[in-house]
Amino acid sequence: MIERRTLITGGLGLVALAACGGGEDAPSPGAFSSDVPTTPTTEPPIDPRIAGTVASGLNVPWGIAFTAGGAAFVSQRDTGVIVRIDGESEGAAVEPVGEVPGVALTPGSGEGGLLGLAVDPADDDVLFAYFTTAQDNRIVRFDLSGGTLGSPTPILTGIPKANTHGGGRLLFDADGHLLVASGDAQQAPQAQNPDSPLGKILRIDTEGRPAPGNPDGTAVWSLGHRNVQGLAFDADGRLWVSEFGQNTFDELNLIRPGGNYGWPEVEGTGGTGDQIDPAVTWATEDCSPAGLGITRSTAFVAALRGRCVWAVPLQGELAGEPQRLFAGELGRVRNATVTPGGDLWISTSNTDGRGDPSGEDDRILRVTL
Repeated sequence: MIERRTLITGGLGLVALAACGGGEDAPSPGAFSSDVPTTPTTEPPIDPRIAGTVASGLNVPWGIAFTAGGAAFVSQRDTGVIVRIDGESEGAAVEPVGEVPGVALTPGSGEGGLLGLAVDPADDDVLFAYFTTAQDNRIVRFDLSGGTLGSPTPILTGIPKANTHGGGRLLFDADGHLLVASGDAQQAPQAQNPDSPLGKILRIDTEGRPAPGNPDGTAVWSLGHRNVQGLAFDADGRLWVSEFGQNTFDELNLIRPGGNYGWPEVEGTGGTGDQIDPAVTWATEDCSPAGLGITRSTAFVAALRGRCVWAVPLQGELAGEPQRLFAGELGRVRNATVTPGGDLWISTSNTDGRGDPSGEDDRILRVTL
């Protein structure tokens, strides 16, 4: 087992407590080592506060992808429609850019549909989308130069689908290659099969080929995942992911190229051999982690069942004690995304068939730090 040490500081240490709701006990950090240094970060404390509502009346907003110019594209899982939000703050215009053709829509009855989005860092007019069809999960590329969705160009097809465990998150790395989170599609043993796309983080180029520098020359960047839902880089370029467990532990993992994260042989800590333990674990009823955003040396984890946002202080490869934010205020939280301006967007998921929607749901809210 590769040990993953955890930073523990007094109280939260790296995150201010003013905006934290609820009095629940904090979750268990993974792989604690008593000799971890406790030198505080040079970052000033954060004070997360909801500044206002950026958009409302959305249908299961799942993926959020910003352009270099500060606009955002948002996927709506159960309608297949992508909208553009022209600005980061309240009052920004929200306009549909089109419906993705071929999306298999099953509102409220599963986890498939229109999922992750990513804007090509080399071209704001190129958008990638991960979605479920009648046959598979796939990734396509759209030209947006005309202001609406052009015809889709498939770049990766044939990812097996299921009613749940579909993964779906997309993220570009600093080299312009696309990271793809795939779930195990209810075929847990395939997460350990290096020849299967299931239960993996894939790294591909914009044509769908294995990216240069991948371990073993395949598309697989890491394996042994059950259902990764969040991908984010920290300020030093380390990749962190949030991942659904089964019935015991949800996870925040630090990803190493070629790393094996244990599923289905282990859930939570306790991996054997070269399996890598999570940095943080939660009881599944406290979290069900979805989207992930990292800024100000803090990982913000959207929690569906936990109905909150978890703030996890980071120092290098170490993760500190999480604190619960906005507990009970928003319902189910699907996404946490850092804006180009440094704020946090969080989206609710109360219209997904498992929540209790209000008249404004679903919403995207702006959080100042």
